[in-house]
Amino acid sequence: MAKQISELKLGILGGGQLGRMLIQEAINYNLTTLVLDPDADAPCKHIANYFENGSITDYDTVYNFGKKADIITIEIEKVNVEALEQLEREGKQVYPQPRVIRLIQDKGVQKQFFKENDIPTAPFMLVNSQEDLSSGKFPFPYILKLRRDGYDGKGVMKISDINDVENAFDAPTLIEELVDFEKEIAVIVARNANGDVKTFPMVEMEFNPEANLVEFLISPSTYPESIQERAEKIAKDIAAALNITGILAVEMFITKHGDILVNELAPRPHNSGHQTIEGNYVSQFAQHLRSIFNLPLGDTRSISNAIMVNVLGEKGHDGVAKYSGLEKIMSIEGVYVHLYGKKYTKPFRKMGHLTIVDQNREQAIEKARFVQQTLKVIS
Repeated sequence: MAKQISELKLGILGGGQLGRMLIQEAINYNLTTLVLDPDADAPCKHIANYFENGSITDYDTVYNFGKKADIITIEIEKVNVEALEQLEREGKQVYPQPRVIRLIQDKGVQKQFFKENDIPTAPFMLVNSQEDLSSGKFPFPYILKLRRDGYDGKGVMKISDINDVENAFDAPTLIEELVDFEKEIAVIVARNANGDVKTFPMVEMEFNPEANLVEFLISPSTYPESIQERAEKIAKDIAAALNITGILAVEMFITKHGDILVNELAPRPHNSGHQTIEGNYVSQFAQHLRSIFNLPLGDTRSISNAIMVNVLGEKGHDGVAKYSGLEKIMSIEGVYVHLYGKKYTKPFRKMGHLTIVDQNREQAIEKARFVQQTLKVIS
């Protein structure tokens, strides 16, 4: 007889806030959780059943950690794929599969995958060095992305003219046509080993222009149903083409002409799905567990309008975190607080998120704006 879910050990590579929220859900299934993270004070440290302080990019560390688990998953893509491939060969279940992680680790390979599978995306070119950029084969302005290790706006820059090239990354990069988009959107899709697939309703995102990361997210979208259906179909097509097991966040642009272009993928729970904890019948974290344990997928419908606000460290503050305005925002109906257990703040560090739930969309947005202005992370 197969083991029950509560008898299995779940290994998580990465012990940040995504791992923490995954463990908060895993506790409901009596799962034993094991976490590996390079930060000795990672957010998962005190809630995992077993916490190991070590590198998630070192082959031996990842391999030996993985031997202790039955199923291995990730909360960040920057992990040692070779160790995961070896664990998979030895019979460990690794989700998302190492080949998927390998593809997504390199933004150039990811773009080529879109092209080969007829996934709509902005025109692009791959270059190897800063010198290649000087040839000017790609028209200005454009977006330049490091092929590896960029995240949360890091490793991305706009190149407006030839003068910007001298400050450009001198490494393998991806040049992408600057998209004149109307809105950034995301669809999270889940797929289990049986091949069952479900998408969460499309969400709209607003970015912090200075930090270039999601600051504000509105769910569900009010775009016409035809656009939402198209976005959800693209997400399902990508999940099928990847043959992924687990959850996949698909970030997209809607252009001013109504086209949908895929920007990037994340094969794990994602910032664009945090509002699902209170705003949907199943959360992205519960759905990820259902996917990787090959359980029936949950009901992804929205319960209500839900706005997610990222709680970022204030500029000019670096030190032990204090939360100013917390009591004031907790007096508002429909505000849910999620702090990530990070002791130290620094400018733009993700310290938590808030979800504002209201049946009235405009009221939800109004409350979210107030919350955003009131809660400050200082030192």
